[in-house]
Amino acid sequence: MTGSIDSSEPTKSEAIPADDAPQKFAPKAAPDPTPKQTPLHSLCAEVGAKFTPFSGWLMPVQFTGIRAEHEAVRTAAGMFDISHMGKFTITGKGAIAQLQKLVPSDLDRLTPGRAQYTVLLDEHGGIIDDLIVYDCGSDPGGDRCVVAIVNAGTCAGDRAWIESHLDSDVTLADLTDSHALIAVQGPNAAAAVQTLTLADLSEISAFGHCETTISGQAAFVARTGYTGEDGFEIMVEAHIGKLLWQTLLEAGVTPCGLGARDTLRLEAAMALYGSDIDRDTTPLEAGLKWVVHSDKQADYIGRSALEAQQEKGVDRRLVGLQMQGRHIARHGYPVLADGDRVGVVTSGAPSQTLGVPIALAYVPVEFAKVGTTVEVEIRGKTHPATVVKKPFYRRSR
Repeated sequence: MTGSIDSSEPTKSEAIPADDAPQKFAPKAAPDPTPKQTPLHSLCAEVGAKFTPFSGWLMPVQFTGIRAEHEAVRTAAGMFDISHMGKFTITGKGAIAQLQKLVPSDLDRLTPGRAQYTVLLDEHGGIIDDLIVYDCGSDPGGDRCVVAIVNAGTCAGDRAWIESHLDSDVTLADLTDSHALIAVQGPNAAAAVQTLTLADLSEISAFGHCETTISGQAAFVARTGYTGEDGFEIMVEAHIGKLLWQTLLEAGVTPCGLGARDTLRLEAAMALYGSDIDRDTTPLEAGLKWVVHSDKQADYIGRSALEAQQEKGVDRRLVGLQMQGRHIARHGYPVLADGDRVGVVTSGAPSQTLGVPIALAYVPVEFAKVGTTVEVEIRGKTHPATVVKKPFYRRSR
């Protein structure tokens, strides 16, 4: 899934070598002197979480350590408190049709129980936010219900933008503060979650979801995530979220923080809003052309801008970089070719799985071909990097 992270460095009370620390997260929201706490905050604190301000929330950045948490997700199962994410329900007979005006993806092809990753666009084709839209079907009265999960840092703006384009017969309810959201990710995630529900999770494919019960209470369970692994995101009322977290903890699922979430999503080349994508980037530049279905749907905001860019051709692309040495490219570092600055790093960190430094960067199209060598300027010195195929890591099926 997605998540905008603020500029604070993780707490360094656990010694982390400078080149092994998570990247400096991208600033987008103004600092909040009194960040909110999720319903799971005290439970995270009880098991040693170290916290950082993050998009107006105080969030766990790590528990036992980023390496250990990253490995747990890649080899077993880890869980993340992502209750800070924006959680909307949009209800009404025209819910899908009215959302369709705001995104370039064909939402008409959704059926109940299916979901679509997509982007909100402005008139210039810039990305307001990325989100997942879940089709929950219709009630007996014919009202369609959609769940939309958006980034924490853009939640208020997203809500205002969406509501400004809804007719009076479609309503948006904001569940952000009333509900907890827990991501359980990893090869053992399905087994861990299956013990909590009577729903047959094997019948839910990737980007599928269902409404079921967890510990006898209503729950929304989706086979989505932001780590490159199989797993589920579970939305429940806040008090049930506390019971769910504790049950998973007692079952041996590893609690994980934003640090590991960032290194995991980077290996999977999943975009981070505010770093890799924003209103100054279009989905065509960001490698998200696959969410643009202009040939299969009616008009949407930003369509003319995207079509013009498609006809002209993009000037730059978001590429994967692998450093040729041990130096780490971080957000904002210049990318050079023949001594000239040609691009910029948007995300970078050591790959815990691959054992090499990796990064995402925007470069001109002539430097975007796999195998091209460029340089990254790091603290006044240049270091070679190779453009590589994305994603950096792909799980075994």
